[in-house]
Amino acid sequence: MKSRVFLVAALFFFLFSIVICIRANRALSDNLPPNHLRRVVKTDQGNREYIVYVPASCDSAKPVPLVIMLHGFGGTGLNAAKETGWSAKADQESFIIVYPEASRPDPLKPQNFRRNPQAWNDGSGRFHAAEKKIDDVRFIAAILDQISVEYKLDSDRIFVTGFSNGASMAFRLGAELSQRFAAIAPVAGTCWIDKPEPMRAISLCYITGLADSLNPIEGGFPKLAFGGKEQGGAAKPPVQSFIDSWVKSLGCSGQPQSDEASSGVRKQRYGMGRANAEVMFITVEGLGHHWPGGVSQAPNFLVGKPSDKLKASDVIWDFFKSHPAAKE
Repeated sequence: MKSRVFLVAALFFFLFSIVICIRANRALSDNLPPNHLRRVVKTDQGNREYIVYVPASCDSAKPVPLVIMLHGFGGTGLNAAKETGWSAKADQESFIIVYPEASRPDPLKPQNFRRNPQAWNDGSGRFHAAEKKIDDVRFIAAILDQISVEYKLDSDRIFVTGFSNGASMAFRLGAELSQRFAAIAPVAGTCWIDKPEPMRAISLCYITGLADSLNPIEGGFPKLAFGGKEQGGAAKPPVQSFIDSWVKSLGCSGQPQSDEASSGVRKQRYGMGRANAEVMFITVEGLGHHWPGGVSQAPNFLVGKPSDKLKASDVIWDFFKSHPAAKE
């Protein structure tokens, strides 16, 4: 019986890999949407790429906010753009959006989910990025340096968000590069840093689904939505444990100051911490491993059901707008 379960799990994971591989490779080969530019930045570990979109609504004479969106494991910057709708939000609100590309095991070969997947060195010790000691913190800093020369940025309104492995990387950036950001908003990822100690008090908005078996709310090894064998890697801590770590590091109240639930969405707000930093913890009932309110990039039977109960890009931008850089 156990062998049959394993074979079924292996088959579905293989199918999942094919679907993601096709979509990721298509995203790399597709033409970029209008006015999206693929850029290269030099780092100590070689050239790295990112996609940047500057809406026509941005006033070149005025400092503009910047949002960095980090894709998940095996994904691409174009995948992230299509899934999240951040470029449309940038049009509406007049900010620059950047979609960096994570590193690949073989940088000379194209992205392939099974054979050459892009991944962030998020502090978990997983993937090729950790084995090769890829310095993704410095990569993001290099992007900020390059864009700051070319565009007039509002240094008090630079933010980072991400999904899954990209969310975990957003946590790491918040802990290790806080002096460059005003707030972070990880979605459906894990903070692998036991005791985050950001230099600057930066606010945090975290969103995840209660039915996300790849990012289990109670912690443990990720599983595909249909069940079966644990996917291995590293056991994840309970979500509440790393929320508590950030609450403590930012000097917020140990208990939520507000706790509201409506239509399957629960919002807990911890604050005010030092320099008015705040933590917002949002869960979505029935949501699997998807960007809430976005365009699904993987089959539901593998990663769970999507949900439109909350549009993450809208909620995150509202949070970002109300949390500029702390003045300590």
